[in-house]
Amino acid sequence: MASNLANFIPEIWSARLLEHLDNAHVYARLMNRDYEGEIRAFGDTVHINQIGDITISDYTGADITGPEELDGTQQDLTINQAKYFNFQVKDMDNAQSNPKLVDAAMQRASYGINDVIDKYLANLLVAGVNASNVIGSDTTPIEPTAATAYDYLVDLGVLLNEANVPMFGRWVVVPPWYHGLLLKDERFVGNGTGYNQAILQGGLVGEAAGFQIHLSNNVPNTSGAKYKVLAGTAAAGAFAEQLVELEAYRLEKNFSDAVKGLHVFGAKVVQPKALALMTCDKE
Repeated sequence: MASNLANFIPEIWSARLLEHLDNAHVYARLMNRDYEGEIRAFGDTVHINQIGDITISDYTGADITGPEELDGTQQDLTINQAKYFNFQVKDMDNAQSNPKLVDAAMQRASYGINDVIDKYLANLLVAGVNASNVIGSDTTPIEPTAATAYDYLVDLGVLLNEANVPMFGRWVVVPPWYHGLLLKDERFVGNGTGYNQAILQGGLVGEAAGFQIHLSNNVPNTSGAKYKVLAGTAAAGAFAEQLVELEAYRLEKNFSDAVKGLHVFGAKVVQPKALALMTCDKE
């Protein structure tokens, strides 16, 4: 019998995994996460209290008035979002390919959940902006240019100033094309600061007009237009998340290991005036 070895083409299973080209996750890092340790399960509610103004009175030397009762408001942060993953790795695959497939798959599951959360938070924050803190609209979007992109960031800062939002810790999230416009403006790249010099060397995105600039492909937009460039501080929104279940198990009817997990989270805009929004199109 003639041998088929001459026609045999060996298959090589690489132990190295191809690196993914992923979105950067931004929005969760820009929110207040002080309440995260208080959640345990899907459906939990965190009650957030805020104290109202306290009266300041003139002192004349006479007896002062009795203490006023603190007046406050309460907002509820409900853990109303739940996402799960469930994947298997066959023993045959594990034996032939030899990378740590379960660990790699866990990383992909984590990325997938974080990407869902990032998009969810972006849209939630945009929907929660105070109506007076907006520039442009879906009907009349702004069309920034290399000469005006920086100026529009200044305008967003003015809206926050007028709403008494603190200067410290301000951020703005822009899509890549808007960052490209900023890079053509000497006011952004030519101010000589060590922070922005790092940008030119491939470091962080930078600072401009009183904001830390964050770059994201998850900036909400409609069919590549009407981009929602959002600015604010961490005081604007509250976010809490928890991986409540993580279980590795053996499939009964297959030679496979499997892992499943349940991740719950919730978010709320608690200070709408601490956000400012610009709706813009590419020029």
